[in-house]
Amino acid sequence: MGKRYKKKEAGISAMPIAPMIDCVFLLLIYFMVSSTMAKQEADIRFRLPGTASMDSSLDIPDEQVIELFSDGRIVVNESGYDLYGLRAVLSRFQESCAVNKVDSRIIIAPEDNVTHERIVQVMDMCALAGIRHMHFALGDES
Repeated sequence: MGKRYKKKEAGISAMPIAPMIDCVFLLLIYFMVSSTMAKQEADIRFRLPGTASMDSSLDIPDEQVIELFSDGRIVVNESGYDLYGLRAVLSRFQESCAVNKVDSRIIIAPEDNVTHERIVQVMDMCALAGIRHMHFALGDES
């Protein structure tokens, strides 16, 4: 008893794949050729602005006022910062003063009931930024 194989039915025919492959290759060639027709952008040469250095120093020191409030806010130039943001601002301030060859000075203006710890933290941020001239603003005592 051998195996019997079924004959394929005459009504179902296989789909020819050769014309489909030809169409795919034609589409591939079309898209490859059309993609290279786009113009490439020209290289535009320009110089980014840099830092300008001065030959001589100015006689006027640059001062910034740091206001400390009893609720913990730190305000520099009407913008509020946390301690790490304050350090970044002070570092940029010190760098700009060094480039312009001027002394950087900080005036710390605390409210009456600000904790000493907060004042010391601000002074530490000034020291980490490289600012050595710190002064305190005194309030009006009436």
